[in-house]
Amino acid sequence: GFKGGKQVIIEPHRHPGVFIARGKEDALVTRNLVPGSEVYGEKRISVENEGEKIEYRVWNPFRSKLAAAIMGGVDAIHMPPGSRVLYLGAASGTTVSHVSDVVGPEGLVYAVEFSHRSGRDLINVAKKRTNIIPIIEDARHPLKYRMLVGMVDTIFADVAQPDQARIVSLNAQHFLKNGGHFVISIKASCIDSTAQPEAVFAAEVKKLQADKLKPQEQLTLEPYERDHAVVVGVFRPPAKKS
Repeated sequence: GFKGGKQVIIEPHRHPGVFIARGKEDALVTRNLVPGSEVYGEKRISVENEGEKIEYRVWNPFRSKLAAAIMGGVDAIHMPPGSRVLYLGAASGTTVSHVSDVVGPEGLVYAVEFSHRSGRDLINVAKKRTNIIPIIEDARHPLKYRMLVGMVDTIFADVAQPDQARIVSLNAQHFLKNGGHFVISIKASCIDSTAQPEAVFAAEVKKLQADKLKPQEQLTLEPYERDHAVVVGVFRPPAKKS
């Protein structure tokens, strides 16, 4: 990709499957699983690599909490190429499409979204991306989609519901492998609009711990989102061998 005579260099990010495009301004990018198509009007960057054209899509942290967490320096997102992710609160598929790029053709994204309006967009995204399985159901009732979802390595949740810790816990019990991970986006005002965000995050972490979800990391999403945090952790870690 030559932009105004400037070569764009693609470098791997420390998160496997995520990249940085170095140019006049650095951008977070993912390798486009479906070259030639965009999902939500995002910019695409084409790079020649040993005669092969590879296309990347710009991942805007103001449009995606997962991208914001990566830009904020999150330690691990636990979605390497080939992994299986259960994505709760998939909305129209903006972030889901990037997760689909990250896990790649060998990976799978089970994308759960309750709203039929968003669900229509999500289904359209999944038509071109065969590694996305769209599920238009309420994440509060995992039994309704248990026939569609296998065991997963990671649960990502962006459901913006007051009972989201319970929602994640229910889904973890059904689908998350032992020692699997979770990544949860928490919007403080959604849980308690009267409390300080820090207090809300701390209370959510306590709820997760009570459900065998062991938080390992927490970070706020400033400057991309106000009063949001992402919590990353592990599910029911196996007993330590002495």
